[in-house]
Amino acid sequence: MKYILGILFVISSFITNAQIRSLGNGLGGGINRLDTISNDEINVKLSGKTKYTDYKIISFKRDTTYIDTTLTIQKEYKFNFRRKDNFELLPFQNQGQTFNNLGYSFRNISQFPDIGFRAKQFNYMEIEDIDYYRVPTPTTVIMYRTGQEQGQVLDALFTFNLSKRFNISFAYRGLRSLGQYRRSLSSTGNFRSTFTYRTPKDQYNIRTQITTQDFVNEENGGLTTQALQNFLTNDPNFTNRGRLDVNLNDAESKLEGVRVYTDHNFKLFSSKDSTNTKNFTNLKVGHIFHYEGKEYRFGASSVTSDVLGEASKTSGGIDERVDYTLVNNQGYLEFNSKYILGKFKVKANYTTVNYGYDTIFNGNVLVNRKRLSGDAISLGANWDGRIKNFKVKASANITPGSGYLAGNHFSGEAMYKKDSLFTVKGSLLLTSKAPRFNTQLFQSVYNTYNWDNNFINVDTRNIGFTFESKWGNASLDFTNIEDYVYFDTDNTPKQFDESITYLKLKVNKEFKFFRNFAFDNTLMYQNVSSGSTVFRVPEFVTRNTLYYTGEWFRGKPILVQMGGTFNFFTKYKANAFNPVVNEFTIQNDTEIGFPSIDVFFNARVKRTRIFFKVENITSSFLSTRNYFSAPNYPYRDMSIRFGLVWNWFI
Repeated sequence: MKYILGILFVISSFITNAQIRSLGNGLGGGINRLDTISNDEINVKLSGKTKYTDYKIISFKRDTTYIDTTLTIQKEYKFNFRRKDNFELLPFQNQGQTFNNLGYSFRNISQFPDIGFRAKQFNYMEIEDIDYYRVPTPTTVIMYRTGQEQGQVLDALFTFNLSKRFNISFAYRGLRSLGQYRRSLSSTGNFRSTFTYRTPKDQYNIRTQITTQDFVNEENGGLTTQALQNFLTNDPNFTNRGRLDVNLNDAESKLEGVRVYTDHNFKLFSSKDSTNTKNFTNLKVGHIFHYEGKEYRFGASSVTSDVLGEASKTSGGIDERVDYTLVNNQGYLEFNSKYILGKFKVKANYTTVNYGYDTIFNGNVLVNRKRLSGDAISLGANWDGRIKNFKVKASANITPGSGYLAGNHFSGEAMYKKDSLFTVKGSLLLTSKAPRFNTQLFQSVYNTYNWDNNFINVDTRNIGFTFESKWGNASLDFTNIEDYVYFDTDNTPKQFDESITYLKLKVNKEFKFFRNFAFDNTLMYQNVSSGSTVFRVPEFVTRNTLYYTGEWFRGKPILVQMGGTFNFFTKYKANAFNPVVNEFTIQNDTEIGFPSIDVFFNARVKRTRIFFKVENITSSFLSTRNYFSAPNYPYRDMSIRFGLVWNWFI
C-alpha cells in the first residue's frame, strides 16, 4: 500500500501545474446537500475559479453527485471499513470479519450465479460500487480509522483530469486488525482504478475499471463450551478475551478477486436539437467486456477432526483451493426515439463460466467431478424513458438453455418527484438463475464437506416501494422465493421445496428541536409468513440517535456533532457461522437479540471530519454477557474508535 500511495504522490506533483488550483465558494465551508444533476450539466470549465459543484462523482448508473465535505448523521453511520450504512447487518467483534444478516435486500440481483462463500463478500466491491470522477483540479480523499486492539483502516482516493474529457483515478483500501479474541486477525485490501475518456464532439466514449481485492481472516470456530460459559458468567479471570479458548487454532480463509470492466461506444449520428423529429437520434454502437476471477482458499497446519468431523487423513496440513472465472462480452445498439419516450438499448451477450478444483481432495466420498463450466448466449433490452412526470426504467435479459447460466432477469422502476416535497418510487424484479456454485459442488478433506448437487434454478420475485420526503422516509418490500437454497444444520446445502414469503417495512424520521438538537430514528419490521424454518430474521430492528450539532469558538471554525445511538433487535434464531465454507447455516438451539449503546463525538474543521466513538458502552455495566453476533461468536466489548476523513483539492 505504501508504494501505491508513493506513486500517487509523484503523479500528483506532475499533474498539479496542469490544472487550476484556485478554489471558490463551497469547498472550504462544506456542501449543504448531495444533489443529483443531469448528464447535460457535467461539463467542467478548467478556467477561472472552481466551486464545489465542479467536483463530480459519476456512479456506475451515470447518476452525478458532488464530492461531499459535510458532516451529517449519515456520515456517522457510514464511518466504518465498508464506508456503508450497516443498519441491516450485525458485525462480528473484529472489523474486517463477516456480518450476520438482520435483514435482506432483493432489489438488485446479478444475472448469473457467483462463486458463493457469501460470508467473505460483505466488503467485496462489485461493479456497481465503483465510481468515476470529473474534477477541475487533482483531488484526494483519505479515510483513516483505528482497528480492534492493533491495526487500522486506510482508504485513499486520488483522481485527476488530464483534460475536461479525460479522467483517471486510483484508490486503495487497506485493513489490518488483530481483534480481541484468539485467531481473529483480519487483513484485507481493495485496489481499484478507473479511466474515462470522450472525444471532443462526444462521438466516442469509454470507461474502464480495474479492481484487485483480497480478504484474509484467521478462523477460530468460535468459543469452546467452557470458554462460552466463562464469557456468559463474566468470569473476572477472562476479562482479557485472549485467554478464552477457541475451537480452531490454526485455520485461515482467503478470498481473492480480480476484475476488468470496459464499456465503450461510438455514436453513428446525433442531434443537438431536442425537438428533432427524426425517428432515431444519438444512435450508438457499443461493446462491454467483463472479466471476473475469484479464488477461495481454506487452510490449516493440521487436521481438526474433533471439531470439523472425520477426514480423509489424520495428519499434515490442509490447503484447499477453488477458483471461478466469468467472461462476458456484450454488444449493443442504443438510440433515442420519440416513439419510445426516451432511450432504448438492445443487447446480446456471450458468457462463459468455469468453476472448480484442480484435484480431488477426498477419496472417501463420491464426488468425482472437479469442475462446472458452460457458455451461453443471452438477449435483452433496456429502456430509460419519461412519461409526463414519471421517470421509467426497465431491463430484460433471457438466457435460453439448460446450463448453469440459463435463466431470465427482468427489472423495472418508476419514479415520480414532486419538486422538493417528496419522491415516490416503485420497483419490480423477476429473476430465475442457478444457485451459487459452492452450493452445487464443493470438496474438502473433511468428509461432511463434500457434495455434488443438481439444483434447479432459484426464482425470486420482489416488489418494492420507496417514499422520501421532508416529513420522513419509508420503504416497503414484498419478496417471494421459490426453490431457495440454504445451508442446513448439518452444514450441507439444501433446496427448499416450499415457497418463502418475506415482508420488510422500514421507516425513518428525524425530529429537530431546540435549534441544535435532533433525534434520528430508523425502525424496520419484518415478517416471514412462509418458509420461516429456513429463512430467519428478527421481527423488529431499531436505531435511535439523539445528537447535538453546533459551531464552536469565535469565527465558528469548528462544527461539532456529538450524541448517542441506541441499537436493538428482537431475539431470533440467528444463523450460525461456518468457517470452512464461509457461509451461514441454520441452527435451532440459540436465540440472539440484545440492545447496545454507542457514544460519539465528531467534528469538522474546514474539509477535515474527525470521528471519535465508544462502541457498546453498555457492556461494561452488564453482569451477564449475552451479546453475540452468531452462536459461539460474542459481539465486541466496549471499544474506542478514532478516525478522520480528509479532502485535499490541489
